[in-house]
Amino acid sequence: MKITAAISGVGAYVPDYVLTNQELEKLVDTTDEWILSRTGIKERHILKGENQGTSVMGIKAVENLLAKTGVAAADIDLIICATTTPDLVFPATANIIAAAVGATKSFSFDMQAACSGFMYALATGAQFVASGTYKKVVVVGADKMSSIIDYTDRSTCIIFGDGAGAVLLEPNHEGLGLLDQELHSDGRGEQYLHQKAGGSRRPPSAETVAAREHYVYQEGAAVFKFAVKSMADVAAQVSERNGLTPDTIDWIVPHQANKRIIDATAHRVGIGPEKVMLNIHRYGNTTNGTIPLCLSDYEQQLRKGDNLIVAAFGGGFTWGALYLKWAYDGAAAASKN
Repeated sequence: MKITAAISGVGAYVPDYVLTNQELEKLVDTTDEWILSRTGIKERHILKGENQGTSVMGIKAVENLLAKTGVAAADIDLIICATTTPDLVFPATANIIAAAVGATKSFSFDMQAACSGFMYALATGAQFVASGTYKKVVVVGADKMSSIIDYTDRSTCIIFGDGAGAVLLEPNHEGLGLLDQELHSDGRGEQYLHQKAGGSRRPPSAETVAAREHYVYQEGAAVFKFAVKSMADVAAQVSERNGLTPDTIDWIVPHQANKRIIDATAHRVGIGPEKVMLNIHRYGNTTNGTIPLCLSDYEQQLRKGDNLIVAAFGGGFTWGALYLKWAYDGAAAASKN
């Protein structure tokens, strides 16, 4: 029977420090009510401390994943880390994670597609499994967004948080796992969502730092408009192509960018809020961490054979959707740990 790549375990980690809306009221001209009504966010977690990079959270998430699944790090074939905030320009954050967890036989690399990165990485990792090349692939989504956020900019500092999640992909012969995908990008969106300096085009300098060019720049209205349409449309496209209806879709797993975007995506597919994974109120937008953190938070509610539509949108612009048929009973797995 055809081999598919199925998620066989989920791990997660968020830092201890919680940045509340009330604390942000002291930093910028905003209110808890204003933030909550426009984004759905109540709080977000922030990684504090010297020399604490994205890999710290990625390592914790993978360690959590391995502990839950009982898989030995030495048996991992490949680690892909989706991140927009790597520890260093090089080596890859995935290399650092692999070394730290003891995945000595794996090869590893990073994937950068802004908030769509984890979805891209999941689709990429699945190809290695479905082709028969590898049997155990770990996909990590992790970001320390606080490292590139200007906490004097109300339009961005209220949105983002830090966090990481990881999933294990393994071969499946029951028709479960990743069954379909629709991925897109459009570089014309660069002007609306980017970081102005820090890359090879504008390397770091005293001038770029003074001009505050090493932070997220976003034209909110343009990004919101494109995100609502693209994420909702592609989720509907994948659902319809696979003959899925609101009755047969068990869960929508949307990138946690903004509660209004999430609501629009669910509405476009015809899904009620009871079938939408939502944790933006707890974590904010953790970029590549949002989808695996959702899977972790809702794992115990997932049942073998559940139909999931995963949808994301990010800078680039990048966007897409996946159709996953869940491969195990989350509650039963949790009871074993």
